[in-house]
Amino acid sequence: MSLRPLLPLLATALLAGCAGSATRPVAAPDGTRADVAILETTDVHANVLSWDYFKAKADSSVGYERTATLIRRAREEFPNSFLFDSGDTIQGTVLADYQALVAPVGCDQELAIYKAMDAVGYDGGTAGNHEFNYGLPFLSQVTGTPMDIDGTRTPRCAGPHFPLVLANVFDAQSGQPIFKPWTMVTRTIEAYTPDGSRIRVPLKVAMIGFTPPPILQWDRRNLQGKVTVSGVVEAAQRYMPQIEAQHPDLVVAILHGGLNTAPYTPNMENGGWYLAGVPGIDVLLLGHSHTEFPGPRYEGMAEVDARRGFVRGKPAVMGGFFGKDLGVIKLALERTGGRWTIDRADTHSEVRPICPAKDQCVPADPAIAPLVAQAHRATVAYVNTPIGQSTLRLSSYFADEGDMSALAVVNAAQRDYVQRELPKLHPELAGIPVLAAAAAFRTGFGGPDDYTDVPPGPLTLRSAADLYFYPNTLAAVKADGAGVKAWLEKSAARFNRIDPAKTGEQALINTHVPGFNFDQIQGDLAYVIDVGKPVGQRIVSLTYRGKPVTPAQPFIVATNNYRASGGGNFPGLGGGNTVLASQDGVREIVAAWLKRTGTLDRADLPGTSWRFAVLQTRGPVTFTAASGKQAIAAADGVPGIRQLRDHGDGTATYAIDLKGAVPPKVDGQPHHHRRHAGH
Repeated sequence: MSLRPLLPLLATALLAGCAGSATRPVAAPDGTRADVAILETTDVHANVLSWDYFKAKADSSVGYERTATLIRRAREEFPNSFLFDSGDTIQGTVLADYQALVAPVGCDQELAIYKAMDAVGYDGGTAGNHEFNYGLPFLSQVTGTPMDIDGTRTPRCAGPHFPLVLANVFDAQSGQPIFKPWTMVTRTIEAYTPDGSRIRVPLKVAMIGFTPPPILQWDRRNLQGKVTVSGVVEAAQRYMPQIEAQHPDLVVAILHGGLNTAPYTPNMENGGWYLAGVPGIDVLLLGHSHTEFPGPRYEGMAEVDARRGFVRGKPAVMGGFFGKDLGVIKLALERTGGRWTIDRADTHSEVRPICPAKDQCVPADPAIAPLVAQAHRATVAYVNTPIGQSTLRLSSYFADEGDMSALAVVNAAQRDYVQRELPKLHPELAGIPVLAAAAAFRTGFGGPDDYTDVPPGPLTLRSAADLYFYPNTLAAVKADGAGVKAWLEKSAARFNRIDPAKTGEQALINTHVPGFNFDQIQGDLAYVIDVGKPVGQRIVSLTYRGKPVTPAQPFIVATNNYRASGGGNFPGLGGGNTVLASQDGVREIVAAWLKRTGTLDRADLPGTSWRFAVLQTRGPVTFTAASGKQAIAAADGVPGIRQLRDHGDGTATYAIDLKGAVPPKVDGQPHHHRRHAGH
């Protein structure tokens, strides 16, 4: 059975037939009960199909086409249901970039992800931070939402067939919200009176949406001077009186954000805990954190039930990412005093995976793939465009442990670009040394296939996309030696502090610090990270061309617009010291550099810039990575890594020897590429 856009209406019609002669909604007496499911997708990131564009193969562990199957099954289970999306929907795959940047969709065309979602049928959604990555004109077009941009009103174009609400982003000139801040949907539901009679009654559900306030930092290039942003609590307090004046039965807050109990600020990235405390909000839908709620990550958080799915007494859910899961809140409603109330004892949340076990994934809904087949084929053809050759394997399996093979390509391309372009804008900066910072975006967070892995042989645009996952643009910042050291100290928070005296296993990686915030800096720089020391005191050696870096020593650091504008909250970064803000994407810069290089070999890349300090540990220091990759670490000059045990799911536990392994040769002397010297 395939999903169709009219499925929700058909479900309502079936309910009418089941109710016999009760063809019109009636008033519900006190004591009437109804079960209502709130279904949520979030952080789908344009993973429409179960396909890995980087590896050019099917991947059944991801894909909205499988989430659609879970939605269909949930609707069969819960005749009364509503479906919402919590954002980060239109960006995140090569398919998304193709439709936004390579062959942009026309005003009369709908994005592939929205075609798929419309085939399922949604009641509403909100915008995540990544919705803004392609700029406001594109966002206006593909969401079908006219906006005033730079004094011009955009036309109304094809968009999703469901409302998008966003209460905390406003036009900088008019002060008006760029999307509807909230809206109402009324559905006829099936309920049961105290005597067991089945009746049909109306249920009015208000939805209000929120995006992370730091978008003004993260997408400064697209948003500065065009929009303003408020905190999520302030936005809720602003619009809740309007919502309550319409007497909804339920208010659903759709937040592209997670949970954080740190002191509240209007710029808080994950304000869900505080939003749950706003009076009048009944249900909380979460996102952004790329995890599941309820789930073990939130065990022990104040006023949070991480097993049944409550935040400060409000039912809540966060339904995973990449189309891997469906969030489900089963609401038990009871009519009391002439209004619906939530019976918390009979209410719970859960996250339903598309793959309950390895190699046991639900089938794809057959209605989805035909809708996006043309865009998919065009994307596959595009990413297979040849750009060169490589004699090296470029991977991120052990990027946290010192394998810079993949990052070195990004840093070489970024550094080359800045060395060529910066003197044109700022001749006075021409003599300042240029460094480059990059992080491994794919370090296994999404599973055993979530790593960069470009084998030796032909290079294509797909290779460049694998090496650089996000559609960031290049930026360069002016820094000094103290700032570079602070940058590296912040990055080194990626590691847990290791106690040499412990005899048991100690985890090397601090999973609360994402891999994309572990910047590794290259460019005749060498440094040592001591994980035996506390955060902020780990860079125990820092040299440039073999000499100690002094606090006032000037540098230019090539990075991306996200980091330069304050993304990740790195010290000294926030846009004020940006000296180059390119319109060119880092991925395109990497592709162009590889094309100019022709055949890539080790002489084209800067050497490894860092190593761990020797630490005499009594027990093993461990980390998790894709299984069976030990030989790659050895081949890439990262010694002392051995696999301890295979988990049977594509991952394994490894140990790294910090006490006796010969450290990799670190590049601390002047480095000259075999090519590009004249660029």
